[in-house]
Amino acid sequence: MVLLTGRYAMQTRPFPSAPDARSPAGAEIRYLIEGETGNMIHSTVPAGQVNRATVHATVSEFWHVLSGQGQIWRRNDTAEETTVLTAGVTIDIPVGTAFQDRCTSADPLRFLCISMPPWPGDQEATVLEGPWKPTAPEGR
Repeated sequence: MVLLTGRYAMQTRPFPSAPDARSPAGAEIRYLIEGETGNMIHSTVPAGQVNRATVHATVSEFWHVLSGQGQIWRRNDTAEETTVLTAGVTIDIPVGTAFQDRCTSADPLRFLCISMPPWPGDQEATVLEGPWKPTAPEGR
């Protein structure tokens, strides 16, 4: 539901019962909300899945892990690191940062992802070599 109040729109949406799509990396995604300055999705990486390594051309992301366990590898011009992802961990992926994630638990890795500016479409992401061999299904 979208309510217009003055010049601002207030949005309220239920959690989607099934994934809407797959990210370029391979995660199942549910679209949650979109605004002028960014958008938010719920992402699920199934147990044992390794997503494709990617880099974004124009967007930055914030992730907040809800459940499951995993790892994310990130590399930019000044640093490279692998971070353990568990419930409560929040990370950023600045524009131009190469990254790859994987679920390392028997339960799916679930996280919220906020993209700024709003995600322009899958052409935004370029697939590249990462540290792990991807197992994510092909196609988006």
